[in-house]
Amino acid sequence: HFFIICLCLERSERNGKNMKKPVIGISGSLIIDSSGSFAGYKRSYVNNDYILSVIKNGGIPFIIPFNENEEVIKAQIEMVDGLLLSGGQDVAPKNYGEEPTPKLGDIFPERDDFEYGLLRAALEANKPVLGICRGAQIINTYFNGSLYQDLSYIGTEVLKHNQENSPSMVTHSVMIDKSSKLFGIFGEEKFMVNSFHHQAVKKVGDGLAISAKAPDGVIEAIEKTDYPFLVAVQWHPEMLHLTVEMMNKLFIRFIKEAANE
Repeated sequence: HFFIICLCLERSERNGKNMKKPVIGISGSLIIDSSGSFAGYKRSYVNNDYILSVIKNGGIPFIIPFNENEEVIKAQIEMVDGLLLSGGQDVAPKNYGEEPTPKLGDIFPERDDFEYGLLRAALEANKPVLGICRGAQIINTYFNGSLYQDLSYIGTEVLKHNQENSPSMVTHSVMIDKSSKLFGIFGEEKFMVNSFHHQAVKKVGDGLAISAKAPDGVIEAIEKTDYPFLVAVQWHPEMLHLTVEMMNKLFIRFIKEAANE
């Protein structure tokens, strides 16, 4: 009887909140088959590095499939412990009061609305949020910020921010604000990152602070100062989870926040 009681207590502890791995919802997109029997067929997806990064650092990844149903979007957030806004298309300029300019890339306005809905629901539920690349731009425009539709519109010489090298290679440096959450996570003022973007934050959103910049002044990370955990980076740490070990620190912290640790 003593053995049975101990076993039951052990199982109870494993199933308790402190032992439960947090569920990380990763915002999905649509990909359309371009050839073959299913040409034109839409599929829900995220890049697999997001999945692997969450698993490696102690979370349970779930793809949140794109949809346009507000009730479903709220329910999707109820089912996860943290929200990761993933990369992808350019954010539609109408979301920050501008008309499209010639160097604007592909847009998916319906996905913008989907991710604004996810973000709104996550904030209302006080759940941690991590934004990556497009995810950072979604966060900035959600809080009434704006974007450069292309880095050439900044008007000054900039670095190459859309590298043509392997995603797992770092190509330019970033400088971290020592007063930021990001510095607390990485513990370093300057390090190298990869880079796959042609847009960037212009006007910083309400209540957001700049936490990192590239040497050319391009904003590389933002965070919300009056919220437990909302951090967004312009580079792709998930693509570096095997080659640059320190990038896992960001996922470790995010997942711990989702676990309420």
